[in-house]
Amino acid sequence: MIKSQSKADIPLPKPRESDPETVAAEIIERLTYGIGKDAKVATPHDWLTATILVVRDRIIDKWMESTRASYDTNSKRVYYLSLEFLIGRLMRDAMSNLGLVEDIREALGSLGVDLDLIAGLEPDAALGNGGLGRLAACFMESMATVDIPAYGYGIRYVHGLFRQQMADGWQVELPETWLAHGNPWEFERRESSYEIGFGGTVDALVGVEEDMRHVWKPNERMIATAYDTPIVGWRGERVNTLRLWSAQPIDPILLDAFNAGDHIGALRESNKAETLTRVLYPADATPAGQELRLRQEYFFCSASLQDILRRHLQQGNELADLADKVAIQLNDTHPAISVVELLRLLCDVHGLDLDDAWEITSKTFSYTNHTLLPEALESWPVPLFERLLPRHMQLVYAVNAKMLIHARKQTDFTDEEIRHISLIDESGDRRVRMGNLAFMGSHSINGVSALHTDLMKQTVFADLHKLFPGRINNKTNGITPRRWLMQCNPGLTNLLRETIGDDFLDDAAKLQQLDGYAEDTGFQQKFAAVKRANKERLAQLVASRMGVRLDPDALFDIQIKRIHEYKRQLLNIIETVALYDQIRSHPERDWVPRVKLFAGKAAPSYHNAKLIIKLANDVARTINNDPSVRGLLKVVFVPNYNVSLAEVMVPAADLSEQISTAGMEASGTGNMKFALNGALTIGTLDGANVEMRDHVGEENIVIFGLTADEVAKIRAEGHNPRATIEASRELSQALSAIQSGVFSPDDRNRFKELIDGIYQHDWFMVAADFDSYAQAQRSVDQTWTDKASWYAKTIRNTARMGWFSSDRTIRQYAEEIWRA
Repeated sequence: MIKSQSKADIPLPKPRESDPETVAAEIIERLTYGIGKDAKVATPHDWLTATILVVRDRIIDKWMESTRASYDTNSKRVYYLSLEFLIGRLMRDAMSNLGLVEDIREALGSLGVDLDLIAGLEPDAALGNGGLGRLAACFMESMATVDIPAYGYGIRYVHGLFRQQMADGWQVELPETWLAHGNPWEFERRESSYEIGFGGTVDALVGVEEDMRHVWKPNERMIATAYDTPIVGWRGERVNTLRLWSAQPIDPILLDAFNAGDHIGALRESNKAETLTRVLYPADATPAGQELRLRQEYFFCSASLQDILRRHLQQGNELADLADKVAIQLNDTHPAISVVELLRLLCDVHGLDLDDAWEITSKTFSYTNHTLLPEALESWPVPLFERLLPRHMQLVYAVNAKMLIHARKQTDFTDEEIRHISLIDESGDRRVRMGNLAFMGSHSINGVSALHTDLMKQTVFADLHKLFPGRINNKTNGITPRRWLMQCNPGLTNLLRETIGDDFLDDAAKLQQLDGYAEDTGFQQKFAAVKRANKERLAQLVASRMGVRLDPDALFDIQIKRIHEYKRQLLNIIETVALYDQIRSHPERDWVPRVKLFAGKAAPSYHNAKLIIKLANDVARTINNDPSVRGLLKVVFVPNYNVSLAEVMVPAADLSEQISTAGMEASGTGNMKFALNGALTIGTLDGANVEMRDHVGEENIVIFGLTADEVAKIRAEGHNPRATIEASRELSQALSAIQSGVFSPDDRNRFKELIDGIYQHDWFMVAADFDSYAQAQRSVDQTWTDKASWYAKTIRNTARMGWFSSDRTIRQYAEEIWRA
């Protein structure tokens, strides 16, 4: 008789060998039996998939080990809810964190395959747009690195944001097809599927003890199915899970309709479900677009919370202990509907009363705010919210009553303050304020830089801060040095290892040891050689994609980020036009050769942002084709900005543009990536630039422009941009050239409205900051001509950026918010 073995006693597989010979044999085995290809006819994509599967096998060993340990210890888990996870390519990230890069390079080399060639074929996961999504990706990697059991929850977008192309300088949005040939990193978990409802009615049932229970009866339902991707920490000590939800219909085809000849209508449920997870940030200029966004947010939040409660109870825990075992972090306002969804599940499904459920909910959630822009603190029309989520609307009103009655008891609260904290905005058409909901439903609300956190208390959440004075705290953002130094800049990483040893690989704070080499001539030359090699790589990319030749010896001046008026790409372009005029007017001066590089996407419905992209391309065409410039100035807008493009552009930058209107950028993380890779920052005292100045030293950063307080004062007292423009000859001439059609001879009025906005209100302080910005740029030129001074400054930037590691940020979250 065979003795049965309990599941708990089943052993894990033995760790796999990773020597090149073993790896090469496994790659051939995967190619043969996993893909069905003979090595003699395998394509580069076949080799890529086989290699990923071999790396994945080693990750799975660690993944199961990590998961079992979490279950065995019943330790507290962190759940990170985010509408974006901009994880980029995963193969090199995983290989690097597992220490497999050289073994796999040698294994593939023995098979006649170039690792770098096939790694470049891996598509970027189209799961995000910009800093918000990239931060979530850095945090997931750091949570695994510092050994915190964590799940990331989001949406498995089929097309993501969009693939950006240029047509005569205009942005064109095309679908991103990253999943067209499957995704070898993900695992479908059909057992983790949950029903999600919309619309319908709510019935009130009175029990035997006069307790009233509510039953939501949705008239529309679909299924959320989980797809898991392993996220590997540094040295592979822990592997956490990114769980993404895909929408599926309950009935994929309505056979009655199909058989009746309505072949298209028969698929309406499938189409409705598939639409939900196709596109990130569908345009919300129409009621249909708004509804789709709200559906997306509720869909992934409901599935995630059902999954969290299922796991919590499955381990034998009580609901009353939820906050002791679960920490849920809301990454910005998009997942705020989670607050009332958890309340609904606790009250309607698990039978708790409202007061107990609210106490559990508010102890479990914490909320990260990423913006001071009121329009980004989402709100939904009450009729839409009530039609789509009727039970949640009831709970919103119930919570609002609870909070407003509490506030009214605070005798110093005015009617105006009460209106500001209400969950219902009644200043126009009534809307549900999701930022206020996230604040009320969380025990911790954090900003992402010291300045941003202070401004939160003074502006968007001033009244809620007064009501709950202990809730707002700061957690300055960070970046993972594994992706943003070790992987994207191996030349610099190797130089650092030769110079200061390997300690910084495990503790980014040890980069400080590099400070002693900032004035060392020999080290400066090596540092400069690494930077030039990175610039040559970027120049090759620009030449191959765009046919523009760049001089690697020129100063590479780079601004890469989402296109938005507050980020002030427009200020950069206007100063470029002014510089162009100066170079032509004064050919006798010793100008510093400069390459201006831009990249970033504009939201499809954001007219002015798309116009700024067109202006950048029009200015580039004019300047790059003008022989009188003599190659001293080049302008390039590189299309389809994503993580992989950033990994080439960031290490190549000499100058990092961080020039947002002061008081409007929450933190920024691009600023940290550039500085870590040895770029000098030119920027305003905005977001994390303030803390960067404090860490790198004000002599090693170029600060210009108005402060946040000065911007607020000018706006309050009234700004006369016309007078400012007329007092600045260079600004006046540059604006006149753009407005009159010098750069748009085919449509001389193309940019008139854009420039009129600067003359009429200059809300983003482009005119107000122009002279200070132009002067700062000329100071950059002076520093560039003194190479010893330049490299001393940039080396110190690399040396002093260790504090901005996302490992430090995550440890602060864990100790001060999550208690994990």
